[in-house]
Amino acid sequence: MLKRKFIVLYATTFSGLFLNNFAEATVLNNSYKEVIDHVWQIVYRDFLDSSGKFQKSNWINLRKEVLSKTYSDSNEAYDAIRDMLSNLDDSYTRFLEPSEFSQMKIDTSGELTGVGIQIVKDKESDSIIIVSPVEGTPAYEAGIKAKDKILSIDNVSTKGMDIENAVKLIRGQRGTKVKLEILRDTKSFFKILLREKIEIKSVFSKVNQTKKGLLVGYVRIKQFNANASKETKEAIKNLETKKVAGYVLDLRSNPGGLLESSIDISRHFINKGVIVSTLTKDGLKETKRGNGQALTKKPLVVLVNEGSASASEIVSGAIKDNKRGKLVGKKTFGKGLVQSIRTLVDGSGLTVTVAKYLTPNGTDINKSGIVPDIEVRMNINPIRQSQVGTRKDNQYRAGEKELVNMINRKNQVSQFVPNSSNLEAFLKINKEDKVFLLN
Repeated sequence: MLKRKFIVLYATTFSGLFLNNFAEATVLNNSYKEVIDHVWQIVYRDFLDSSGKFQKSNWINLRKEVLSKTYSDSNEAYDAIRDMLSNLDDSYTRFLEPSEFSQMKIDTSGELTGVGIQIVKDKESDSIIIVSPVEGTPAYEAGIKAKDKILSIDNVSTKGMDIENAVKLIRGQRGTKVKLEILRDTKSFFKILLREKIEIKSVFSKVNQTKKGLLVGYVRIKQFNANASKETKEAIKNLETKKVAGYVLDLRSNPGGLLESSIDISRHFINKGVIVSTLTKDGLKETKRGNGQALTKKPLVVLVNEGSASASEIVSGAIKDNKRGKLVGKKTFGKGLVQSIRTLVDGSGLTVTVAKYLTPNGTDINKSGIVPDIEVRMNINPIRQSQVGTRKDNQYRAGEKELVNMINRKNQVSQFVPNSSNLEAFLKINKEDKVFLLN
């Protein structure tokens, strides 16, 4: 049993939620076969097959095959592991060499390197797909978007390339450049990006004022790292002192992060009710709920788009299913699988799919995403970063409009006092607003 459990998202190059056990690796003078067998045992014991193609009998036969061979160095053993994992038909179960695994731990701590993109291998199209650029990074500033496909890296075709090799080519020394060939819809183009070390500030907040003078608390969460819940809590408390009438929570292009962070942030808005459930291959279900300590009960709108993934979808699903607020924007990415990160005997690592998560209504959103209550496209013409979360931002503008409607409806109801003269007005409001009554 794991002594410590966290769910994290590898925010630079890999989409997904991870069950993180960063117990210190014991480096032993074992044969290369021990590392191979360690990987095999983990998959045999814990792997959750989301495709329905995994057969344990084939996996058992594969063990005999790989352990019957001789490996002269770690490269041969690592190649054998990757070949073995390719049989799973699961792009999220993958092997990390010691240097890659060490870098992952740095990345999940909130300090990113590279160009600031998150990628995943799509088995069906054999493509390297960008889940989301991280805001404020070279990729974001260059206009890279969620769902873009990477056709080549420094003129090396990505056809048939695995995630590990793509990561190696994209990463490099700070200050150097990398050329990416991007396919967007039917058009391809090149982008030259400068590699940087990037520190992500998780939360940004401000007070916006509507045309009629209503104060709106705007909170943008860029990633669910270890500090996000604390920063969000501080932002809400500060906005409450400003007497805001409601909130717009912006989760657009947020690739995810720590599960506990997403649960805690959900609890800032949801007082009671289910937030998320995880389901293992053995049918074991763990459910997280509100703890009765919500920081605000004021009306809430959540902005989402195609780059809202993993932990972002947990918060969005919790808000929507609990009818705590409205979702505005575009359908989310659709990442509902949980990966466990395991340290192997030689300091390398393995991410293996071990569970899936369900929204409070029991919905499995993997690959399908979450459809917003109000669908709104982003601006046809790109806006500046300073204009995000303002009325020049189409999705924000639609979200603010819906929030104002929610605030007005709430104020109308709060004006009703039983046995008072406004009973007639209250009945008239509810007669005319049938949708509100049904909710």
